[in-house]
Amino acid sequence: MTFWEHFLRVLPHRPKQALAALYWHVTRRKVRARNRLRVASVDLPFAYSVWIDTRERTIDGDREIAASIQKSGWCPQFSVILHGPPGTTTGQLSRSVISIQRQIYRDWNLVEAPLQPLSAAISSAVGDYVIPLRAGDVLSDAALLRLAEALQMNRKAAILYGDQDQLDERGQRTRPWFKPRWNEEMFLAQDYLADIVAIETGLACKSVKNTMDLSELLLVASSSADGAIVHVPHILCHVAPRSEDHLERLAAVGRHLEPAGATCSVGPFGTIKVLWPLPNDLPLVSIIVPTKDKLDLLRPCIESILTRTSYQNFEILIVDNGSVERRTARYLRELAQNAKIRIIDYPNAYNFSAINNFAVRHARGSYLCLLNNDTEVIEPAWLTEMLRYAVKSEVGAVGAKLLYEDGSIQHAGVVIGIGGAAGHAHRFLPANEPGYFRQPHVAQFVSAVTAACLIVDKSKFIAVGGLDEAKLAVAFNDVDLCLKLEAAGWRNVYVPHAVLLHHESKSRGNDSAPKNIQRYLRELAVLQARWGTKTYNDPLHSPNLDRYSETYSLPI
Repeated sequence: MTFWEHFLRVLPHRPKQALAALYWHVTRRKVRARNRLRVASVDLPFAYSVWIDTRERTIDGDREIAASIQKSGWCPQFSVILHGPPGTTTGQLSRSVISIQRQIYRDWNLVEAPLQPLSAAISSAVGDYVIPLRAGDVLSDAALLRLAEALQMNRKAAILYGDQDQLDERGQRTRPWFKPRWNEEMFLAQDYLADIVAIETGLACKSVKNTMDLSELLLVASSSADGAIVHVPHILCHVAPRSEDHLERLAAVGRHLEPAGATCSVGPFGTIKVLWPLPNDLPLVSIIVPTKDKLDLLRPCIESILTRTSYQNFEILIVDNGSVERRTARYLRELAQNAKIRIIDYPNAYNFSAINNFAVRHARGSYLCLLNNDTEVIEPAWLTEMLRYAVKSEVGAVGAKLLYEDGSIQHAGVVIGIGGAAGHAHRFLPANEPGYFRQPHVAQFVSAVTAACLIVDKSKFIAVGGLDEAKLAVAFNDVDLCLKLEAAGWRNVYVPHAVLLHHESKSRGNDSAPKNIQRYLRELAVLQARWGTKTYNDPLHSPNLDRYSETYSLPI
């Protein structure tokens, strides 16, 4: 779709946003103009219609794939279990049955179980995989084909799940949910499997109990799966609107986590917040804050740490990178009287990586918190919530939710590959809105987090060589650190319950400024060569979403 076609479609619905995009277009800032149109049209009906017309495969192509699977020597059979709560209507049952009968892939059998326990229906299944389908939901014509196709490449898959959309009151497809790859932490916070999932029958039978609902079955099955949990990035199911029982899900997750000593509570927008246990002996955290003057930023940053942080076993290392203002010197002398604060001089040229690596050598804590001087604590439990994850043996770097001054999101995890480099997930979303299927508000494994507020075990930081001060002095050093941690076998985590304000880049300046652009391009080239970010398929994102937008929008 050309800019002008897109503009004319958006104009009747969002005139202000469309005219703003037009301004950027005529002033030759065309990338910004297209991004404005994407943001304005992401929830408009035509956006998804365009995606369907241009991205979904043709029926002839699907039949060719079905024929090739038939010749492959293994055609997995699916037992579709049609289930529903009391009050399920014949119309709902009929709608689902018709969608099963329309399947292009024919190796299936149907178990109608609207009135019997799910456990009994699963026990009677004869297929290789069971697919619980809620009465009223409609499988796409190629749903079973897509699952069978995925199984040809993942023959040991224990669980497969797909993307979905919603049917409105007129039966029109709307609200597509393009999901991330398997993410255990996100699944605890919200069930994104149950609406369209295939479970290896033996695993389902082993996992299910008489009193279980599907969500609880998946908690058990996913934690004990010997094979892979595979995301099939296609719309497999058109879901009928329904309400969620948040308390039932909360109780199920609570029972599931009890052996690990964790508890949970209801989070924003009906999500679940997991409280992983802290060690009995609370570790010392070294909070590293580089600065050069900018007292208007440094003072509120330090005072917010001291007055708004509920976790108290911390020290603050302020790394003075050549401040020259007298008022800064006075303030630093005042701070030095506080037993929790040390001032360290770093008189060399600005190099964010080198400054932090230098400070780490002086840190007494077993955990490091890299913190920009242009941040302010909002949520008192920020350090506690981040440490709940940082102390876990499998976790690498932990990042917080950072907000702009207007209350919109600046950082909710980093997506690798956005724009050929990396971008901040859900940027500019108002923090009091659910956003893309509530993802900004749930803890989750991510590829990277920003070093504007990052916590990591000091031993893990040292093990991967710290920040790259030779080739990534200013930009992308945090992304590189996180990817090194991931390559070493640790998982990085975004924690939305730790919330800080971030006056982004007010200290270091804008990378695209004339004096910085050459350095930035060199560092971008390093990131792209080292990690292949031009083609990187980030598990936090989806191949069906726009690789040039941080707003989780469709590529139109």
